[in-house]
Amino acid sequence: MSDTYDESNGDTHEESRHGEGAYDHERTFAALPAAHGRGFAQSWWGQAWLKALEDTALDLAQLKAGRRLARAGAVGAVSVRPGRITAVVKDRDGTPRRSDVLLQRLSEDEWDRFLGMAVERAGHIAALLDREMPPHLVEDAAAAGVELLPGIGDLEPECDCDAWDHCGHTAALCYQVARLLDQDPFVLFLMRGRAERELLDELQVRSVAQAEAEEAPAQEQEVAQEGVDADEAYAEGAILPPLPELPPLPPEPGLPPSLDTEAEPAPGLDVAALEFLAAQAAVEARRMLAEALSTGHERHPVEQELALEEDAVRLAAAAPAAQVAVRLATAAGRGGDGLALAVRAWEYGGPAALSVLEEEWTPEADALARARAALDAAWDDGERPRLRAVRNRWTVVGGDAQLRHGTDGRWWPYRKERGRWTPAGPAAHDPATALAVVTGGE
Repeated sequence: MSDTYDESNGDTHEESRHGEGAYDHERTFAALPAAHGRGFAQSWWGQAWLKALEDTALDLAQLKAGRRLARAGAVGAVSVRPGRITAVVKDRDGTPRRSDVLLQRLSEDEWDRFLGMAVERAGHIAALLDREMPPHLVEDAAAAGVELLPGIGDLEPECDCDAWDHCGHTAALCYQVARLLDQDPFVLFLMRGRAERELLDELQVRSVAQAEAEEAPAQEQEVAQEGVDADEAYAEGAILPPLPELPPLPPEPGLPPSLDTEAEPAPGLDVAALEFLAAQAAVEARRMLAEALSTGHERHPVEQELALEEDAVRLAAAAPAAQVAVRLATAAGRGGDGLALAVRAWEYGGPAALSVLEEEWTPEADALARARAALDAAWDDGERPRLRAVRNRWTVVGGDAQLRHGTDGRWWPYRKERGRWTPAGPAAHDPATALAVVTGGE
């Protein structure tokens, strides 16, 4: 099998080798072009890969050296196979170095648990086929005791430069692999031990088996003998019947009843507002049902009830009619522009983003020190934008970019638009990632 991929248009030159059986257990990606002026990971799972590297490496100077090598196109073809990635990385003087990074394969028991979980959620597989890694897939896998993404210490380096920790060569390899993961999350599954076709075939087999198992009880019931022995029925009378199956998730929210009648509405009744509230109640009910049906839902914390002002912003995010929007702005204690700004924050992160829009507070010193270290590590010397820190808001000096630190430890990007600081994207745990959103990359 062979594919082609070009960084500029989303394709990758790739060769595959057959391993066990008929499945491809090695993929080789041609060297990617230089990556000047851009971050290495755009997807959240690519960023999680790099976070594992940056949390593990003990020498920040080696990470910077790795970024320089990767940006310069010094990483050759990348071979990916279960438990290992390999490439030849050239030093700045042209000396080639064979570099490997090892990642623990999943055990057969872990694969069994993962496949059993994934077959229950068709949406997970559909997203993977679209080359997306849905966060719920990783969360559901973790709930089943399977860690897909690497964590601290999981990326083990090997390099013929004889470094005992991550060197510039293995760091450069990891930065390039983050670009491959952006385009194809199945690269991660191969590192964990399953080729793409192998994984999809196993899911198909389980799906067929599950469907046949669901049909069997109905067929058995049809041929069951009529009547039950009286002694047997009496003996089993105290045994509760099994719980019914969970209801399926409706494909879309239900439609509220029409209020278009020949009768005049009661005095003071806003028909348009009532219709809007009914429609949004259906949307919210379906969202809550989807969460309740998700794997591991019982371990999630109960959502806090929204304050009146927060709920008004939530409803305004659904783009109501103008007269309803005016009432919501009043309920939220904001003017029209203020409500639009709050809605923009809400769309990026719900109540947490709305809190960051409005609150100023002073983070602890150790949190600020970690943030400064992360920012220093993300840019080469002399390239990092200068920031002026005032409490939880860090502003680029002479620029229109700002970071805001939330009480949950995440960083939110902001951009100045028409003289007003405006939310510019979702939160990130890494301040450098959040800053790249509004500065155009590293």
